[in-house]
Amino acid sequence: MIMMTILTMIFLIISNILMLISMLISKKSFLDREKCSPFECGFDPKAIARIPFSLHFFLITMIFLIFDVEIALIFPIIPTFKMVNFFSWFKITFFFLIILLLGLYHEWNQNMLNWSN
Repeated sequence: MIMMTILTMIFLIISNILMLISMLISKKSFLDREKCSPFECGFDPKAIARIPFSLHFFLITMIFLIFDVEIALIFPIIPTFKMVNFFSWFKITFFFLIILLLGLYHEWNQNMLNWSN
């Protein structure tokens, strides 16, 4: 119990010393107007908030997020290859990749992959 109290005190002392050091040596840039203003993805924060937004940019972002999540779902399939029955692993992987390719084909048919718009 005494050891736990000593370790807690050491932790509190070291953390307080580190916070004090970081406050002393940090750059005082809180007076800089540019650094204090919010960055809104290239939009001027002082302008009108209701400017038109590109729907194509939004759809490209959604496509990226969908494919990013699908890639995150594909990664665990690889290590499970040796742990499960090959036939069931092949069926699930094949089904998942078919759904992925059908989604890609649909986006291609809708001209969503045309980046020149």
